[in-house]
Amino acid sequence: MMQLDAVAVRFGRVDALRDVDLHIGAGERVALIGANGSGKSTLLRVLHGLVAPTSGSVRLDPAMRQSMLFQRPWMLRASTHFNVALGLWLRGRRWRDAHTEAMVALQRVGVDTLASRQAHTLSGGQQQRVALARAWSLQPDVLLLDEPTASLDPHAKREVEALMADFAAGGMGLVFASHNLGQVKRLATRVIYLEQGRVLADLPVDEFFHSPRLEETSKEAFLFVKGETP
Repeated sequence: MMQLDAVAVRFGRVDALRDVDLHIGAGERVALIGANGSGKSTLLRVLHGLVAPTSGSVRLDPAMRQSMLFQRPWMLRASTHFNVALGLWLRGRRWRDAHTEAMVALQRVGVDTLASRQAHTLSGGQQQRVALARAWSLQPDVLLLDEPTASLDPHAKREVEALMADFAAGGMGLVFASHNLGQVKRLATRVIYLEQGRVLADLPVDEFFHSPRLEETSKEAFLFVKGETP
């Protein structure tokens, strides 16, 4: 569904991504991990088309639908329902249909009782669930998430993580950046470790956390997982 060949991204003098080769298939659950500034967010934005590579190529299945969820979702100063319905309308739905589908999406994530509330006044966990409703309503084949639970309290984290797992169980692909290694173990089938814009390890989740192969593949990734500083 997604293929990157020798992709590099440079912002001024900073190499955000360097020579990244990557293939992501349908239905995969891929976790991106690494220290702050390692390139996780840039990689997600390249996959979503928000950042163009400085060099290399990005090939996406033209039939693939995707949505992206940010760490701090931006909410219009309007009702929760309007925030979801607008995206559907912009995708070409009639407003009446967008209204109906938005309510279905809000019910799907358990916040339909907040439909008339001003979205920007909701708690962080509630806003993130509204953002998930907004993303899910577009019925994407793959959902990109940039540290979706990083700023949430433990209860809200569990709720959002449960929704991610539920979406994946329905066949939706996930590509998510996370610093929470427990979350990665629970949700991912594959782990990609980035450092200074390079992919240093790309392994199935069990091998990444439990196989000696990780240290052989990348000493840096091994030390990161062990909580040490390379």
